[in-house]
Amino acid sequence: MDTAPKLGIWMDHAHAYLTEFSPHPIKIPNIVSEFKYVDKKSALNKSESLMHNQEQHEQAEYYKKLSDVIKNYGHILLFGPTDAKTELFNILRKDYLFETITIDVKTTDKMTDHEQQAFIKEHFS
Repeated sequence: MDTAPKLGIWMDHAHAYLTEFSPHPIKIPNIVSEFKYVDKKSALNKSESLMHNQEQHEQAEYYKKLSDVIKNYGHILLFGPTDAKTELFNILRKDYLFETITIDVKTTDKMTDHEQQAFIKEHFS
């Protein structure tokens, strides 16, 4: 019987909704990317190169926050509609700290909280 703690993460480039798999799903505080439309507009007025650098920095911070949570689990499900889940998966695979963690990646549409919980439960059951 697999007793490693399991975590499902529905994510896009701006938000990550984390739910721990257990008999009673435990919602974990969401993680939000700090790069906002106002920042993007302001950076574009200055320089497109500056905007891309700022966006990459903010995205790296977003993935770092997720990585800090993920390291406490043995099995992870990354799912959502964008490539953010694949980008995070590739970052994690390059880091030896995550080599013992099983990570599954699935493409899904946008989902409500209840749909996310049902998807996680079905995946891990």
